[in-house]
Formats: sequence, structure tokens, C-alpha cells
Amino acid sequence: MLKGKNIVVGITGGISAYKSAEIVSRLKKKGANVYCVMTQNAQEFISPLTLRTLSNNPVVTSMFEEPGTWEVEHISLADKADLFLIAPATANIIGKVAHGIADDFLSTTLMATRGKVLFAPAMNIHMYENKIVQENITRLKARGYDFIDPVIGNLACGYTGKGKMAEPEAIVARVCQELLEEQILAGHKILITAGPTKEKIDPVRYLTNHSSGKMGYALAEVAARKGAQVTLISGPTNLKCSPQVNLIKIESALDMFQAVQENLDQNEIVIMAAAVADYRPKIFSEKKIKKKDEDLKIVLERNPDILKYIGENKKDKILVGFAAETNDLKENATKKIIQKNLDFIVANDITQAGAGFAVDTNQVTLFFADGSYKALPLMDKYEVANKILTEVYALLKEKRSERND
Repeated sequence: MLKGKNIVVGITGGISAYKSAEIVSRLKKKGANVYCVMTQNAQEFISPLTLRTLSNNPVVTSMFEEPGTWEVEHISLADKADLFLIAPATANIIGKVAHGIADDFLSTTLMATRGKVLFAPAMNIHMYENKIVQENITRLKARGYDFIDPVIGNLACGYTGKGKMAEPEAIVARVCQELLEEQILAGHKILITAGPTKEKIDPVRYLTNHSSGKMGYALAEVAARKGAQVTLISGPTNLKCSPQVNLIKIESALDMFQAVQENLDQNEIVIMAAAVADYRPKIFSEKKIKKKDEDLKIVLERNPDILKYIGENKKDKILVGFAAETNDLKENATKKIIQKNLDFIVANDITQAGAGFAVDTNQVTLFFADGSYKALPLMDKYEVANKILTEVYALLKEKRSERND
């Protein structure tokens, strides 16, 4: 499956380093050439001999080891790497790379690599949530580095929370996804919406919702990796996307409606993952509304139904909608398919753990126009995006076959 792929695994000093042995073993079983680089602290948790035995390659532990060849070794490894995986990735290595510090073999090789880089963080929950660490992660993401988010669990420090490194099986699956991504959407143009909208009440207040935009951004990233030309229309979020995605930022539902109208014709696939406000204040106060003794009444008026508009003007486009429900999931989703003229809808019950807003996972059911459906287990939003886009590709093939007939 990974035959001929060169993967460099960087191991840093965290208790999760013991899991690196299983990661290396799994990658080798899939046919990859695996090269390990260990920091000095990593060697306190796992021995180089273990990784050398599992990888069948020398393990680099120091900048100043006697080289086995006349190559400059950190450049040689950097050039070989189809993918560079750092697992576990401590706050230290994340901070070093984010600020261009190269003071050991691992950080130096990372600076020189041109291959894909994946960090799998592992640390104390408070360390992971520290603003400096989060700023470093955001900084790296903006420069094209990717992350396999840690999971919630019991941490070595005694705390329970988000900071536990993802399991080896999930990490290896992500590596496979990165290296084996088929360009199934090459030549296709896709329009995706994401995030919430803001409906202004006065200069300091607005109506909005809990959408983080994570699902829509994951769809945009995965679609771009699959070769699509992606336009992402996004409400206000703190998320970043890769330079390959054409990002259009908007605020209100009317802004989104205008942006969709301007970009609809040139796209053959539309996925509406945004949580668009159904209503907006009828009157916008130019000045801040002051507090009074009586109750404040705000009259709302209906926003345009963007999804319905696209459904009425879709022609031969593929149209995918989203439904975040709290009850009657199947009934509400199937009704929406008919009302909006959708090819299929991605529905989730937001009352379920791990399937609501602002989390990195989702548990959805895909309901199709022909009455069939597929229930997916709880998974990372990037995995959900992959499943959705695989179904989109199946519809593209079906339409292509119908045209040929």
C-alpha cells in the first residue's frame, strides 16, 4: 500500500514515544521505507535499538554521529522524505519549527524538508491549550504544515482532557490518506460554504450561531487534495486554509447569498456546509442601543434561502446540503432533500457527544435523493469530508455515464 514511499518519523521526548514503535511497525507492514530520528529526550522513553529493529534502518540520535555515507545526513533525509511525521510532537518541537529554530538533528532536518509534514501533538491539557502553543500551531498551519489533533483521554500527568496523542492506527491511516490521495476531483470546480453568519443589530451587537466552520474547511482542504479547484465562501471563523483554496470571506447571510450568486455558474459541485442565519434584524440601529427599564423587542425578517435558490437554479450541478438537527433526524433530512432539490444531505444530531459544533469530530448520516442512506460512525471531520467527497465523485461518474449513454 505504501511500497516505495519514504517516511521519516521524528520522535520527541514525551511519554507517548512508546507508541512510536507501533507506528513504525505499522508503516513497515504497509511497505514504507521508514527512517527514524530521535531527540535526546526521546531516548529517555524508548531505545534507538527498538526503532532500528522495527524500521530496519539506522536511527539518527545526534547531529554529530559518524555518518554512514559522505552525504550531509540531515539534507539526505530531508530530500528522501515523501512525508515527515513527528509523533509524538511536544510543545518544544512545535515552538522551534514555528520560529525557525534548528538546533538539533530533528529540527534541522525539518527545516530542510520539502515533503509533507505532519505533527501529532502530545502534551498536558493546559500546555496544549496555552495561547502560545495554539498560536504556534496556527502559525504552522498557515505555512502548510498539518496536524493530527490529540484526543481526549487520561494523561500521564494525572489530568483528563485533550492532549493525548492519537492512536497509532489513526495516525497511520492519516499518513496513508496523505500519501495515497487520489486526484479523483482533478478538473472539477467545487463551491463550498462554511462557518456561521453575523446579523448586525447595532454597531456592537449581532445575532449568530455556534458554527465553528471546521466541517466546511475540512471539506475544502480534502477537496483541494483530491485535485479540485475549490472556492470556499466562509463566515467569520479563526480557521486557516491552504493557499490552494480560493477563500472568500463574508459576514452576513446577504453577503453569502451575493457571493454564492457570483460564483455559482462556474462551479459544477456545490456543498453548503455553512450555518446560515434564517433571520436578520429588520432594522439596524446606527447607534448602540442603550439599556432601558423595559424589555427590548427586535423584529426579525427572513433571510434569503440560499440552498433553495441553488436547488432551483442547479441545472446539472451536484448539490449537497447539511442538516444539524436535535430531533426527527431522518424525517427532517429527507424533507429537506425534496424541498431544496438536493442530491444528498449530510445530517447529524447535534445532541450526540462529539457531533455538535466546535469539535474536531462528527457523526453523520448521508441521506440520498433515491431514499437510501449511509450512517457513518464517529470520526474526524477530515475523514467525514473524505466520505462525503467520495460520494460526490460517485455521482460525477454516474452523470458522466448517463451522458455517454
